Amino acid sequence: MKRWLRKRVDAAYERLLSREVSGAPTHVAVIQDGNRRYARKRGGDAHEGHRAGAETTERVLEWCQDIGVEELTLYAFSTENFDRPPEEREALFDLLREKLREFADADRVHENEVRIRALGDTDRLPERVREAVAYAEDRTRDYDQFVLNIALAYGGRAQLLEAARGVAESVADGDLEPDEIDVEEIERRLYDSPVRDVDLIIRTGGDERTSNFLPWHANGNEAAVFFCTPYWPEFSKADFLRGIRTYEHRAESWRRTRARRAMALLGAISETELAEARSIVDRFRDSLPSAERPDADDLEAGDSSSQAAD
Repeated sequence: MKRWLRKRVDAAYERLLSREVSGAPTHVAVIQDGNRRYARKRGGDAHEGHRAGAETTERVLEWCQDIGVEELTLYAFSTENFDRPPEEREALFDLLREKLREFADADRVHENEVRIRALGDTDRLPERVREAVAYAEDRTRDYDQFVLNIALAYGGRAQLLEAARGVAESVADGDLEPDEIDVEEIERRLYDSPVRDVDLIIRTGGDERTSNFLPWHANGNEAAVFFCTPYWPEFSKADFLRGIRTYEHRAESWRRTRARRAMALLGAISETELAEARSIVDRFRDSLPSAERPDADDLEAGDSSSQAAD
């Protein structure tokens, strides 16, 4: 009876969260932590935890598509994971090979036009995994409705360092001028294909750190971060929706802050900067509490006072 009641409560909470979610982030990145601890808790080995986690991965992909997320990045195997015991690594490599091929052949992947890509130093992976990566990428190369990135042999700082070295070498060789170094140049060296800025990072398992994951695309975009205690195999749709709600609150706070800063600047900036500030206030006006929202006369007054000061 208790289990039945718990399911009813969980279902009601999920419905409530679904009603509260009004928009979706474009790009969600997930650190799938807790597979081994989940297995130990149940008296199994690490491989059983990873396999249970793979089932959660499939569900999360469906949830993302249901609410309108366009890109999902999964931290499947980090550079630090190479230090794990050989038997655990090999079992995980076998699972990755199996799931990559299974995803590449799945009807739902082709029906929803999901493009599968691997991010990271995949040359370090065993041949059987590299072949599965190539198979999945080739099978879905022409799709663009949804992007599924699998981070394999991935280390964020290592990729930034490699990009910096590449830029330095190009400058030294005379192939690149220092003033030509921009965001696009760095991103081109980070990945073979563009990755959208990350809007939300989710980490399961209780640890509150982002573990060197997508530092350029997440930290640079000031991504919202949602930490939760369930191990990855236990991660539920309610947990997922709570993460989406965290993103929405973060985005709302960002818009409100931008509007307040622009309001504060209206009376203290030059005429050339005034149009941009007024544009920001107008764009994010609805994010402010009612008592703080300026009307058209307020904005015109700010404009007039600035001109008088000039």
